[in-house]
Amino acid sequence: MNLRRHFLILLVAATSAAALSACATLQRGPVGNPAVPQPAKAVDLTRYAGLWYEIGRYENGFEQGCEAVTAEYALRDDGLVSVLNTCRQGAVDGPVKTAQGRAKVVPGGDNAKLKVSFFGPFCLGDYWVLDRADDYSWSIVGEPSGRYLWLLSRTAQPSAPTRAAIMERAKALGYDLSLVREVRH
Repeated sequence: MNLRRHFLILLVAATSAAALSACATLQRGPVGNPAVPQPAKAVDLTRYAGLWYEIGRYENGFEQGCEAVTAEYALRDDGLVSVLNTCRQGAVDGPVKTAQGRAKVVPGGDNAKLKVSFFGPFCLGDYWVLDRADDYSWSIVGEPSGRYLWLLSRTAQPSAPTRAAIMERAKALGYDLSLVREVRH
């Protein structure tokens, strides 16, 4: 009995250490914005829900080699937001890779700040809608460290003026545009 208990404690400790180690490796990459601003506008989660196309991002370990990236958000009955991220590995017609997660609204953040997790209760990440179009046709998403940036659009191929407006807004928010990797669709 004592040996079994010792084994379970060791197993829980090893699993926790592995999860924390995985979370730590996700915090890699250069800081592209040393002074991330607070979100500019409140977010209506009903309008924000649905399919988004990633048109640009700061490269990160969990999206390495991903093209044709989409994110789909849906409101759940329990008040959380379901997240389904999809990408094509290596090319726009490459193998499909998905990640399912959930997000919780941070109180006092006007629905523009969420905590998202793809690993159960471990490794909660900040998801801040830093700005968005009034009609919810595009959004700029970041987090406090300035290491992550996602430029999202409701269409896979936004017009050149729309793309330029998104990039200019990201620059005005303090982001280094030389670190933005364009995503092919």
